[in-house]
Amino acid sequence: MTEYWIWLSRTLGAGAKINDLLSYFGSPDEMYQAGSNEWRLSGLLTAKQIENLKQFSPSESSEIYRICEKNFWHIVTPSSSYFPVELMELPDMPAALYVEGDCGVLKSRLNIAFVGTRKASSYSRKIASSLAYEISRAGAVIVSGGALGIDSAAHEGALAAGGKTVAVLGCGLGTDYLQENSALRNEIAKNGALISEFLPFTPASRTTFPIRNRIISGMSAGTVVIEAGERSGSLITANLALSQGREVFAVPGDLTSSSYTGTNNLIRDGCTPVFSAEDIVRPFKFMFPDFKLKNDGEKMPEPVKRESGKEKIIPEKKQIKNEPKAVKRTDVSLSPNAKKVYDILGETPLHIDEITEKSALTSSQVLAVMTELELKGLVALENGRKYKII
Repeated sequence: MTEYWIWLSRTLGAGAKINDLLSYFGSPDEMYQAGSNEWRLSGLLTAKQIENLKQFSPSESSEIYRICEKNFWHIVTPSSSYFPVELMELPDMPAALYVEGDCGVLKSRLNIAFVGTRKASSYSRKIASSLAYEISRAGAVIVSGGALGIDSAAHEGALAAGGKTVAVLGCGLGTDYLQENSALRNEIAKNGALISEFLPFTPASRTTFPIRNRIISGMSAGTVVIEAGERSGSLITANLALSQGREVFAVPGDLTSSSYTGTNNLIRDGCTPVFSAEDIVRPFKFMFPDFKLKNDGEKMPEPVKRESGKEKIIPEKKQIKNEPKAVKRTDVSLSPNAKKVYDILGETPLHIDEITEKSALTSSQVLAVMTELELKGLVALENGRKYKII
């Protein structure tokens, strides 16, 4: 049966409306046996698609088998027990997935996707890593696209937690795309899986990434968007998730920066704002009672610096002596974490990373606190992600 799925994948290409064809013909082998006259009568295929179907036969899949076997890659089709059941719901489900790594991770009970800009700020990368770390420790598999920026930060957070992570590629396995991230992809293959619906060695292009985005959202119960501009490709994934009936979360960002317009708009339009990992966990508690955050106080370790990755940005530590204390307001009710952070702040602006270090809170907790303090008019955000009391 696998060779018939590969035949469909090869001839119709990624993103084809496979489920409509299966509803009409029954299965890929029955479709092949039906022949070109029946393909035309179905009204489901264009003339070009019919010509493509006629051009190859399932028996010609042997070369793809050979390539995958040589490279220890797996071929997972809808007939396989490893095929993600969530993808079965999609009208354009992939006819085949090519997998490097552990196929078993594709059967995870709960996947959470992380998407965002490739040119992420150090602040957003830290938030992505921290959230992915906590969600991974709670028992979810982290799904992303294996790219730089938010994708890499989320994968690294899952790996730091000792959890599993999946990278859905916008190219075929075996390509040289994004060499600077090859070390991270190798780690993902060892602790999860790299997957692609594109034939091995298919190069990346402008069209391959939007096509693969439906798989990132489709196999995930929820999608978290971090730092996305108004025209960000991450919004394609978010909209796909909404159309697929999945949960969409967005981390709020600086209202004065165009880098966060997309995420802030998602919140405006009704998506769940994320101020802590608990906001991501909450919608799934009923269906997955064991999906719980670990409240053992363990912090995420610093990510390992990989030779082919971009250099890690370490915020400069400053010692501020004899800082004049501003008069602070005491007439506002604050949460315990917010009070702790408020007591740290003074008139001299502190960078968000320094606040996180001084407070011993997680990055996501500090984000929630700063939002609380801003809404109550107690702090002001200055350039460079620095805060001071007002």
